[in-house]
Amino acid sequence: MGDPKRPRKKYSTPRQPWRSDQLSQELFIIGTYGLRNKHELWRAQTELSGIRKRARALLGARAVSLSKTESNDESNFLAKLRKRGLVDSAATVDDVLGLGIEELLSRRLQTVVLKKELALTPHQARQMISHGHVMVKDRILTIPSYVVRADEEGTVRIREGGPIIHQASTSETVEKG
Repeated sequence: MGDPKRPRKKYSTPRQPWRSDQLSQELFIIGTYGLRNKHELWRAQTELSGIRKRARALLGARAVSLSKTESNDESNFLAKLRKRGLVDSAATVDDVLGLGIEELLSRRLQTVVLKKELALTPHQARQMISHGHVMVKDRILTIPSYVVRADEEGTVRIREGGPIIHQASTSETVEKG
């Protein structure tokens, strides 16, 4: 069963960790999306790898024989990705193979807060979330890596009665006066 003190890693490291082009690309992605460290990036890459592996398996099974259960698996897989907001409604399994790490990272709560212009920088968005100033639906979330589903994206907002709203309203009155 495993020791509860030593959980399994949720990421795999790169095979060649010291390639300069890979290092520069990782640093660019970390800076763009405001990730805390490379472990968050590697976790997203591992998750994307699993999604693409499942898509390849479905495509291989379709090439051998198409049965009702396999087509049902395919539709369930695509429905799950649509719910997460990774693919659109007209996407096929072939389109899943074209997904990049950017699509996966853009679904994080930290990035959604930044896109909705609730924060000026990705680091400010991360800080707002970890301090409990951001709500999704009726819940206060403090996890910047929370994956926002497509139906939840419209409900992301700053918590009412929080100090951030108060600061914005006082700065507007100072500018008007």
